[in-house]
Amino acid sequence: MKAIGYTQHGDSSRDDALVELDLPRPQPGPHDLLVRVAAVSVNPVDTKIRRTRPASPDEPQVLGWDAVGTVVETGDAVEGFAAGDRVFYAGAVNRQGSNAEFQLVDARIVGHAPVSISDAEAAALPLTAITAWELLFDRFGVTEGSGKGRSLLVIGAAGGVGSMLVQLAHRLTDLTVIGTAARPESAEWARQLGADHIIDHSQPMLAQLKQLGLESVDMIASLTHTQDYYDQYIECLTPQGKLGLIDDFDSLDVIKLKPKSLSLHWEFMFARSLHQTADMAAQGKLLERVSQLIDTGTLRTTLGEHFGTINAANLLKAHRLLESHKARGKIVLEGF
Repeated sequence: MKAIGYTQHGDSSRDDALVELDLPRPQPGPHDLLVRVAAVSVNPVDTKIRRTRPASPDEPQVLGWDAVGTVVETGDAVEGFAAGDRVFYAGAVNRQGSNAEFQLVDARIVGHAPVSISDAEAAALPLTAITAWELLFDRFGVTEGSGKGRSLLVIGAAGGVGSMLVQLAHRLTDLTVIGTAARPESAEWARQLGADHIIDHSQPMLAQLKQLGLESVDMIASLTHTQDYYDQYIECLTPQGKLGLIDDFDSLDVIKLKPKSLSLHWEFMFARSLHQTADMAAQGKLLERVSQLIDTGTLRTTLGEHFGTINAANLLKAHRLLESHKARGKIVLEGF
C-alpha cells in the first residue's frame, strides 16, 4: 500500500523530511478496524514526532492522527461496526498513523462519521474535538448547560483545538468565552465560532480583561506557548481557578499556583489508547456525539485549508505551515 512517512527524524527544512513509502497492508487484531483512508488532517503532534521519534529505512514511521475512511475488515472482538461503514477517528500515538491507504485503529476509539459533511470536513474534527471535549468536560469538570456567571479564557482560539473548544463552550455551556488572537483574521474566525470576547495574547492580558469588565477568569485553556504566558495566567485566574495545558515545554514552577490555590490540569487525548484505560471506549462515544452535533448543525467543521492529495510534498508543506504558527483552523488532505 502507499504511505507517507519518514526514515530519518529531523527538521522540516530537508526535502526528504517526508517520503513516499510502499508498505504491506496491515491485518486487523481482535479489536481493530482496517480502514481505507479517504482524508486526513495534520496536527502539531505530527510535526513533533517527525522531529523527535527515531526512524530508519528498515523501520519507517508513518504519521497522521486524524482520518476519515471506510471500514474494510473488522477484528473478531469488534462490536458496532461493519465493513462499508464510514468512520472517523484520531487513532493511537503508539501505532502507525493515517498517512497511508490502509490503517488499523481500535474500534473503541472510533465514531461513525457525520453524514452531512464531506470527507475533508470530517477529517478536520477528531483529534481536536476529543482534546477540547476532554479538557472542558473531563479535566475542568464543566457539565453541559452549566457555567452561568463563570468564564473561560482560550489561548490560541483560532487554532485547531481552540476552534473546537470555543464552539463546545459556546454551544453546550453557559460560560462566558474569551478567546485570544493576535491577528485580525484569527480574531474574526474565533468570533464566528462563538467567542463572546477577543483579546490579544501578544499584549498584557489582565488589562484587556478588565477593559471587558472582567477582574479575572475562572478557567484558562493554554493551548500554545504556555511558558511565555504562565505568569500572566496566574494574574488572570480567579482564586481556586483552573489552568488546563496541552502543549510541551521544559518546566513550570507550580509553587506559583499555591497562593491562589489554583489547580493544574493536563489534557493528552492519547492517554486512554496509550494505556488501554478501562474507559477507553469513552472516546468512541464522544465522537459519536460530535458526529450528531455536526449533523444537527450545533457544531461546524474547523477545516481551514485543503492542501490537495495525500502525498509527501503536500504533507511537508502542511508541516511547515503548522510550524510557522500561522495556520487557522485545520489543514486537510484528501485521496491518494
